[in-house]
Amino acid sequence: MTYSPAAIAAYFDALGAGEWERFDRTLGDRVSLAMHTALLERYVRPGHRILDVGAGPGRFTELLHHRGARVVVADLSARQLELNRETAGVRGFASSVEAWRQLDICDLGALDATSFDGVVAFGGPFSYVFERRDKALAECVRVLRPGGYLLLSVMSLWGTLHRHRAALRDMPRAAMRTIIATGDLTAETDPTSRHYCHMYRAAELRAFLAKPGLEVEQISASSALATGVENEFITAPEQWEALLEYEATACDEPGYCDAGTHLLAVVRRDSPAA
Repeated sequence: MTYSPAAIAAYFDALGAGEWERFDRTLGDRVSLAMHTALLERYVRPGHRILDVGAGPGRFTELLHHRGARVVVADLSARQLELNRETAGVRGFASSVEAWRQLDICDLGALDATSFDGVVAFGGPFSYVFERRDKALAECVRVLRPGGYLLLSVMSLWGTLHRHRAALRDMPRAAMRTIIATGDLTAETDPTSRHYCHMYRAAELRAFLAKPGLEVEQISASSALATGVENEFITAPEQWEALLEYEATACDEPGYCDAGTHLLAVVRRDSPAA
């Protein structure tokens, strides 16, 4: 499978506002949103200038606004950018957005080098670029100031298969073997889908990010205990608070890194030696 920006843009154009809702469908999705949010809260400080790439309709753009960041919103999909701008006006986070830019994560040449304190690439941009992932990483690092951070999430192979267990039962065995071997969901492995992406193992993601000049500070799951669990499992606020406490511990356990639908990572650009 090779990277097709036009196909990815068309997919998310058609998805439209559904991209906002995908963190609400199950308990595991809600936990995933909470784990993504916790990462933002740990790293983003008031006044930080952030590139929100693959921003979609603005779920994380709004959280960056609440953190006091200045944000450049970027997405490959014209429709998602339009939704982000509309949602910013309705929900009140437009004041934190410097610009909305239709950009490819593999080509951020319109943005100045070392001009951002952080890059946020949540929701899987690095899962869609296939063979161009090294270029995408290099572009994100180029726009970071020394000492700046890249926060990213990618689709997880084993967590996704856990979340969508019916595929294990219903898909042809040869196709499933190929998906497991390569991590690639393609038109060849699943002709019924237009959602083509690469799903990572935790060890693969760590190896990919281990580049000279970068420090991998964290690899964790986006959810673990609640992956694939329906919302009705939790019925009281105190249960939700307790679950998030347990999830925060489980998601950092090496043996549970591959359990969530996404893998979360934090990468730091090295600062020059003093």
